Amino acid sequence: MKLFRSRRFDASHRHRQIYSAYEIAYSAVDLLAAVLFIVGSFLFLDDETVKAGTWLFIIGSVFFAARPAVRLARELHLAGLGEGDREDGTETATAATRSGS
Repeated sequence: MKLFRSRRFDASHRHRQIYSAYEIAYSAVDLLAAVLFIVGSFLFLDDETVKAGTWLFIIGSVFFAARPAVRLARELHLAGLGEGDREDGTETATAATRSGS
C-alpha cells in the first residue's frame, strides 16, 4: 500500500467525498491552532493572564501536532478504499493494470 499518491483522491466519487471531509478537518485543526496561538500571545501581554496564555499555547501545540495525524488518517482511509472506477466509466490507470487490461 503506497501512501500519499497525488491522484488517489480522484479515483471515485467516494474518494473525493472522503478527501474533502479530511481537508475540512485539517483546515479546522489548522485554524484552531493558529487562533489559540494568537489569543495566547495577547494573553502574554498582561502578567495576570500569562498562565491562561501558556495553556492556550499548549493546546495550540496539540492541534499543530494533530495536523499530520489528520493527513495520515486521510491517506490510510483512501488507501483502504482501493482504486475505483471513475464516474465516466473508465478505470484508473492502477485499476486497469491490476485487471490485466
